Amino acid sequence: MTPLPPAKRFDWSNLAIRAASALVLVPAAVGAVWWGGWPFLLLMAVGVALLAIEWGGMTAPRAPLRVLTSVLVAVLAGVFLVYLRYVSAAWLVLLAGAGLAAFVARRVAERPADAAFGVIYIGAPCLALVWLRGTPDGRLWVLMLFAVTWAADIAAFLVGSLLKGPKLWPRFSPNKTWSGFVGGLVAATLAGFLCSRLLGDELGGFAGAVVGLFGGLATMGGDLWESMLKRRFGVKDSGDLIPGHGGLLDRVDGLMFAVIVLSIARLAELLA
Repeated sequence: MTPLPPAKRFDWSNLAIRAASALVLVPAAVGAVWWGGWPFLLLMAVGVALLAIEWGGMTAPRAPLRVLTSVLVAVLAGVFLVYLRYVSAAWLVLLAGAGLAAFVARRVAERPADAAFGVIYIGAPCLALVWLRGTPDGRLWVLMLFAVTWAADIAAFLVGSLLKGPKLWPRFSPNKTWSGFVGGLVAATLAGFLCSRLLGDELGGFAGAVVGLFGGLATMGGDLWESMLKRRFGVKDSGDLIPGHGGLLDRVDGLMFAVIVLSIARLAELLA
């Protein structure tokens, strides 16, 4: 693992840049989810392509093309299969694609297994998100996912910056604090409770709060996991696509874990 210099204190002057980026990205994401169909599928395809590019750049910086192409093809194939309702086939294709990515990445990646992991790491949340949007009231569930994830991220940042205190995991993420962690969980739980009102009788307030709590935990876990990966690969950010945020992976790392939690909750609700 390549050591990085200690993270600096967040520059509050950068907050305006972060807010401006969010004002562009949030309406685009919410609009695509609300309309569904080809706008949503296009959003997913663009997102997968950008994530694959960032993954190839992090894991095989000397020759990223072969890695990013294998990840892109495997994940996009799974996404389109889920969109067409061939869910079981999509997961089989994803697993086969992971094995193929490791084979293709030989001699260009320091660890060919990283290419295989990239297919699962990027692909599983993407397949889950497309499946979740395709369920009855799927648009509301995805909007609930966004609300829980964003509430956790924003509250963790604000509370942690204001209250500071003991570090959560200084080895991998020096800026994150326990106060921010707790603040993020409270906000995510509240967001889940409020969003459950949109789903009417389908999801009660208590169940919504529980989903929000576990979604918040997943969001924090995804953020910490990506921080660990960046330390392992010796990079500060996954990319520089989004002003004030870094790469797309830096922006959606928590959502990638949270969508799995909400998809499990949705599946349990459908089977109940």
